[in-house]
Amino acid sequence: MALAAPGDRPLRLAVVADTHSEPHPNTAELLAAYRPDAILHAGDIGELTVLDDLAAIAPLLAIRGNIDSRANTVPDVLTVDVTRDDVVALRILMVHIGVNGPRLRSEVARLARAEHATLVVCGHSHVPFIGKERDLAVFNPGSIGPRRFHLPIVFGTIELTATGVKMAHVDCETGRAWSPP
Repeated sequence: MALAAPGDRPLRLAVVADTHSEPHPNTAELLAAYRPDAILHAGDIGELTVLDDLAAIAPLLAIRGNIDSRANTVPDVLTVDVTRDDVVALRILMVHIGVNGPRLRSEVARLARAEHATLVVCGHSHVPFIGKERDLAVFNPGSIGPRRFHLPIVFGTIELTATGVKMAHVDCETGRAWSPP
């Protein structure tokens, strides 16, 4: 799968996960205001109508999570090439279960390297996370679905600029940038 970065501005990706059929009510408005070039869904979709609602905002790429047994047309893993001037500027590996605590799972790291990815996007834990493990960046957007424990309800953003990649989180309850307390 490929996404072409616009030549005149940064490419903007919104990244969501773990909707569990019930995205936070503010999500659609916040995503539309962000004006992403595409939305990535890192699994645990729940009812597939969630995908239709997201696709109405921007082109959507999604993978299946561990609760998505009925999502037969949605892949388990997806490699996304972000190109600029027909050259791959960023290769993203999307998997649902990518980390064990703060550590990248060894089989995911092997797959990312085999796919020549530099960024792993994952969900599952509901824990928003931006990290680096050896030569791989790791990004969990958190969850925009029902609150789990005391975790925030957030989505992620990825901007590919001429100088690099910027990742961040947005709080669905406040609409402001989110960072760990």
